[in-house]
Amino acid sequence: MIDKYFDLVNNFDIQGTPNGIAVISSGHINDSFRVKTKESDAPDYMLQRINHAIFKDVEMLQNNIQHVTNHIRRKLKVKGETDIERKTLTIVPTKGGKLFYFDGENYWRMYLFISGGKSYDAITPELAYKAGKAFGEFQGYLTDIPEKIEDTIPNFHNIEFRLEEFYEAMRNDKVGRVAENQDIITEIERRAEEMCKANRMVREGLLPKRINHCDTKVNNVLFDNEGNVLCVVDLDTVMQGIVLSDFGDFIRTGANTGDEDDVELNKITVNFAVFEAYTHGYLKTAKGFLLPIEIDNLPFGARLLTYMQTVRFFTDYLNGDCYYKIHHHRHNLQRTKAQLKLLQELERNQDKLAAIVENYRTR
Repeated sequence: MIDKYFDLVNNFDIQGTPNGIAVISSGHINDSFRVKTKESDAPDYMLQRINHAIFKDVEMLQNNIQHVTNHIRRKLKVKGETDIERKTLTIVPTKGGKLFYFDGENYWRMYLFISGGKSYDAITPELAYKAGKAFGEFQGYLTDIPEKIEDTIPNFHNIEFRLEEFYEAMRNDKVGRVAENQDIITEIERRAEEMCKANRMVREGLLPKRINHCDTKVNNVLFDNEGNVLCVVDLDTVMQGIVLSDFGDFIRTGANTGDEDDVELNKITVNFAVFEAYTHGYLKTAKGFLLPIEIDNLPFGARLLTYMQTVRFFTDYLNGDCYYKIHHHRHNLQRTKAQLKLLQELERNQDKLAAIVENYRTR
């Protein structure tokens, strides 16, 4: 089996002689492996299998990442940064100059391995602050990227599209779950018009589209051994969107005192320390390019992404659990209820959250 990976590695234009391959445990979408080289002056590499069931246009995906990382590299050079190869991802092309390799069944890519980098799954206010700065800076770097960045997953954070899927699931009622869940349907429907307001603002020209990360979790920020941010990673979902989505997605996952699928709903509320720390860090690097309307609506972004995930979990439940992996037959319903509880807590505390944003807007 290992020989297979050595054969794959030999298709890429690497320096040195590969003499060891180890599985990297992080990552839920793509399979990743660290490739070690024998020579002391040669770098190590990361070999990754691209999940083309999710990312169907691999060439477009890789072009996006190349455009983004090249642009960030130029920005870092202008700033006078050193050690740039550890501060952004570097794609290693194949010997034929392509950004990926197809073995007849799977697509593979290679990155330089960022030595000494580590990520965290558990959140703290300190990490939230640093992640906020990192994601704000990341968005800022890309405000003037000249290349067009394509949508790797169309309509990924489009609530109007997600609601269309929800209504279709209700109409079809494939597994007969609609009747017994009218209370949840009511909660989703009564918020639908408000939750589509960002889409309306985009159409009216009030809210700009920017290049977003679209998966703003703390484990997508790489830190060095001293706890300093190295770079933002996992760039597969980088595409156009509204900054409210990136802000809101971090708050949905990072500022939840419970689990995403918590059975004990009374455990779920807003972690205000994390919300404040992330807001502080984010606005420190982002408020220079954000419009006032974007800053005004950051707390709405937290509600929007939590609502969107409520809709997505519940839609999958109505469809018979075909998208998300489940551990029992009511798992998606449990996730729905947990997300809905977080949404209610965000709504209940919206004035407090708005005051936190306002405080750091004026600093």
